[in-house]
Amino acid sequence: MPPLYDPEAVKPMWEELAAVGVTPLSTPEEVDALLENTQGVAMVVINSVCGCAAAACRPGVKAALQNEVIPDALTTVFAGMDTEAVARLREYIPDQPPSSPNVILFKDGKLLHMLHRSAIEQMAPVDVANQLLGVFNEHCTAKGPSVSRAQYEQTGDFQQCGSTIPLYPGN
Repeated sequence: MPPLYDPEAVKPMWEELAAVGVTPLSTPEEVDALLENTQGVAMVVINSVCGCAAAACRPGVKAALQNEVIPDALTTVFAGMDTEAVARLREYIPDQPPSSPNVILFKDGKLLHMLHRSAIEQMAPVDVANQLLGVFNEHCTAKGPSVSRAQYEQTGDFQQCGSTIPLYPGN
């Protein structure tokens, strides 16, 4: 399926997470491999063009990844862009309503924690980070941070209203 949004327009939103070591998953097979093969905790951020919630989610995730312990796998899928990968991910959490942005943590392939858009909308980035830090500190063992403090400080926070993101020309 073609993406919903112009890939160049959402590139800064993807790069914001990539700058701190979060790897994109773009196919159902990549999602399956992650959730079927990761021992320990895997984090999947469902990225979004939503200007309000995603503008708190991405910086909050980035800040949380500066922790001393972090998930074993750091990944993202992009709603409206990686349509089939997002659909496959949602098959692993059938009892949960669709939500983007969203931060989902799995332990040994089983749902561990989920931070829904409805909660993120009420949070500042520091609140998102603190929510994730609680889970990281209780369940994670991989050594953090995901990138050096100097590298983290070079990252920016991208904020743009989703309604201004152009649609993919083929739609």
